[in-house]
Amino acid sequence: MAEVTVKQLAEMVGVSVERLLTQMQEAGISGKSEGASVSESERQTLLVHLKRSHGEDADGGEPKKITLKRKTTSQLKVASGASGKKKTVNVEVRKKRTYVKREELDTSAAREEEARRAAEAEEAARLEAERLKAEEDAQRKAAEEEAKRVAEQEAKRKAEEEAKRKAEQEAASKREAEDNARRQAQEDARRQAEELAAKAAARTANAGAAGDRGGRNDGNGRRDQKKGNARNTRGGNKPGGRDGGNRRGGKLSRKPGQGGRNQSNRPNEHGFKEPTARQVHEVTIPESLTVAELAKKMSVKAAEVIKVMFKMGAMATINQVIDQDTAILVVEEMGHTPKPLQENAVEEALLESVAASSGEQKGRAPVVTVMGHVDHGKTSLLDYIRTTRVAAGESGGITQHIGAYHVETDNGMVTFLDTPGHAAFTAMRARGAQLTDIVILVVAADDGVMPQTEEAVQHAKAAGVPLVIAVNKMDKEEADPDRVKNELAQRDVLPEEWGGDTQFVHVSAKSGLGIDELLDAVLLQAEMLELTAAPEGPGQGVVVESRLDKGRGPVATLLVQNGTLRKGDIVLAGLHYGRIRAMMDENGKPIEEAGPAIPVEILGLDGTPNAGEEFTMVTNEKKAREVALFRQGKYREVKLARQQKAKLENLFSNMQAGDVKSLNIVLKADVRGSLEALSAALEDLSTDEVKVNIVSSGVGGIAETDANLAVASSAIMIGFNVRADAQAKAVVEREELELRYYSVIYDIIDDVKQAMTGLLSPEYREEIVGIAEVRDVFRAPKIGAVAGCMVTEGTVYRNKRIRVLRDNVVIYEGELESLRRFKDNVNEVRQGMECGIGVKNYNDVKVGDQIEVFDTVEVQRTL
Repeated sequence: MAEVTVKQLAEMVGVSVERLLTQMQEAGISGKSEGASVSESERQTLLVHLKRSHGEDADGGEPKKITLKRKTTSQLKVASGASGKKKTVNVEVRKKRTYVKREELDTSAAREEEARRAAEAEEAARLEAERLKAEEDAQRKAAEEEAKRVAEQEAKRKAEEEAKRKAEQEAASKREAEDNARRQAQEDARRQAEELAAKAAARTANAGAAGDRGGRNDGNGRRDQKKGNARNTRGGNKPGGRDGGNRRGGKLSRKPGQGGRNQSNRPNEHGFKEPTARQVHEVTIPESLTVAELAKKMSVKAAEVIKVMFKMGAMATINQVIDQDTAILVVEEMGHTPKPLQENAVEEALLESVAASSGEQKGRAPVVTVMGHVDHGKTSLLDYIRTTRVAAGESGGITQHIGAYHVETDNGMVTFLDTPGHAAFTAMRARGAQLTDIVILVVAADDGVMPQTEEAVQHAKAAGVPLVIAVNKMDKEEADPDRVKNELAQRDVLPEEWGGDTQFVHVSAKSGLGIDELLDAVLLQAEMLELTAAPEGPGQGVVVESRLDKGRGPVATLLVQNGTLRKGDIVLAGLHYGRIRAMMDENGKPIEEAGPAIPVEILGLDGTPNAGEEFTMVTNEKKAREVALFRQGKYREVKLARQQKAKLENLFSNMQAGDVKSLNIVLKADVRGSLEALSAALEDLSTDEVKVNIVSSGVGGIAETDANLAVASSAIMIGFNVRADAQAKAVVEREELELRYYSVIYDIIDDVKQAMTGLLSPEYREEIVGIAEVRDVFRAPKIGAVAGCMVTEGTVYRNKRIRVLRDNVVIYEGELESLRRFKDNVNEVRQGMECGIGVKNYNDVKVGDQIEVFDTVEVQRTL
């Protein structure tokens, strides 16, 4: 039998290749792979091994031994927890027994059997020990839980006893206080009764005769003195007691500081003193505030402020918003000191504090932006440098986002920004030029300078960034680098060998030609720029891109330009803020911090910031929230003002131009940069007759609210690299909305342009379908003048409009009354035939006139 491969042998035997290789290694045949050949001797060796492993004789005899395996499972119930419930534990016992032919048994087989039995006994003993240990652990755990439960009950009982004891003490204290108050009230009542009795006795004594008064004076005086002494003994020595022996004119008098009640001789006056001098407040006035807020700041009623404004000639209500200048005039009129307040004071103070906390400046890696025309090889060049395959995974093979990467080279680290080359992404390229230190301008050697190439040169010059020209696709036969130099020289980009300051490097992203020279040129340019940053300060930089991820929320790609950004920092980026919950590098690996010139992706912001917004790390979340809310309010005001201005400016023009048709669009994209480019590209398609109106745009998947908005506004829905959720799909199907998904920007622009073409008003064009020459005129009493004609061109139709021409001048336009050939009415007469024509409502037809038959054709217009 000829030699076969391992794979073929596995197919013949009916096992997998991996299983066959394992069996061959067990048989002593090693070093084989799937495509290796297997000789006849190796197959025999494998066969002998397999027979022996199955207990058969290698010569093909009967099996010498049979192995039986048995597995039994038993259940054991043990107590678990304080509740006393029993838990079931499964115990599995596995047994293996081998039967060998009696005549084959020898001394070694006996020893093996004895060893096997010993191993089985040892295994059984081990399983029994494990079972006993499991029982002991369960019992110990139950005892611990019972002790814990008893301790908790004891602690609960003690807490209840302590609470009961405290409650009894509080009740006893309350009863004692009530008893003291009751005794005091009884004592006061008794004293009042004694005082009334003394007054009655005094009145009785004054009513006696004058003679009797003299005789009894000594005795009464002594009795009164005794009573007074007795009363003084009871209560006169106590605070507030009364003096029983002190009488004036028959009435009892109180000494100062004595009596039952603590009374004061001070007059009953209010504690508040009205200010004698006028209070002048320093009033802080923001850019706008309401009349009520202004009154509160001056500590006056709103009616007073409204009255002053009326006197100044301004009518206002309590909730009316007034500007800062008006508020300053009102405050000065009312005699207070105005202090204008800048609304961005908190923002400026926050940014100043961040700028003041920067540390020592140190060297940093350069940030390099790769720019150029579409399909000139920007991403492929970066792929070769990064040894990845990004371009192959992009829709249509073109870049539609800004990508940020950092690469470790032999001479140091370089951070690259890859920008789109399509014409719709102008804003992205301008933003990339502003973020960067050096621009690599990629120009295809076989294509030369193209529109986006020239635009990239303008962006780099506007940003003041040096250029390094990479002449790509040098591996092609039609490559012409001199043409590239000549075309760029016409745009003031001169190579060094021609006396300029721009480095030209010939590269090939396919073969790797000149890549090392390009990196050396970039690093040389970076050394000349002497780039520095403060890595010890708070993180600052720019938002490169942002998107809304369905599972992770808002995701922002940041380029750290100064300081160090760490996980857990509070970041303020444009209109949004948040704490960094996670931080990843461009490969999706989590990192803890990022220094200057490092691009990172962060999670944790409360929204998707606009690409190009600056971000900064702040220490106080409250200040970050205040600044973010202030920026959102200013953005809203500017947006409303812009909309109002557009309405006012277009009011009269719309009235004059009439109703302009509009194509409403609900646009959703995956990242903020693509959304910005798409919105600008679609709005640029608007014409005088058809306007593209983006009703709503946002980042993230298409939600139910977007579908409802499309229903209300009769809009078409466009998703760029996003999809609709289940609720949105239900609305789309129910309302029969038009929902389209795209991944390439070309297709969106083409389809929207086609939809706009359908909204254009049609254009009507007249086509002459036939001409008849009048040869004679007949008069009929019922019809009038009938022209006898010869059809010289085309066909004359009965139901189409006609013109009567005399000396090539139109003298009448109307319809045919009748069309006859001989005596029959016909619908059409072809060229070269005679006919009789009656013109409706026109009888002045003469010999030599021409009757022109025409048709109105609708022509569809295009943009």
